[in-house]
Amino acid sequence: MNSDVQIAGDPLAIPHLLPPVPAHPTTVAQFAGLARTIAAERDQWEPLVRYDATTRWYHRLRTGPGYEIWLLSWLPGQGSGSHDHGPSSGVLTVLEGELTEHAGPARRRLAPGAQRVFAPGYVHEVVNDSLVPAVSLHIYYPGLTEMPMHGARCAATAEEVTIG
Repeated sequence: MNSDVQIAGDPLAIPHLLPPVPAHPTTVAQFAGLARTIAAERDQWEPLVRYDATTRWYHRLRTGPGYEIWLLSWLPGQGSGSHDHGPSSGVLTVLEGELTEHAGPARRRLAPGAQRVFAPGYVHEVVNDSLVPAVSLHIYYPGLTEMPMHGARCAATAEEVTIG
């Protein structure tokens, strides 16, 4: 079939004919927004979730330029131990169930949809104190290269922000 449509010049110069360039997050708000977007795509992450009675289960969901996204499951009683994330900043988003974050004397219950944003060096412990399993999403920028463990419930050493 012949078409009477002919393109003169450079077709790439017609921006509405090009697919949008995939954007990667560059700000805290954009990383938090990415976590909310992934949380809403339950059919994408839910089939991947596994539970392990001996340890917390984790799965690297995806990576982007300089960041990585992890999916974690928490059975009742499982916790992270007191730790920081070295040079990485992060966004923790609870997808289902409930988690408790301990940072120094502060204790925060995190329900589904709750987000915690933290800076490098922030010391905390995350625990599933509830009677039902929990699932969380973690974004680290830059990607997680270290997770130094600390003594039991050390004081927070960096500024933190609660979203949600």
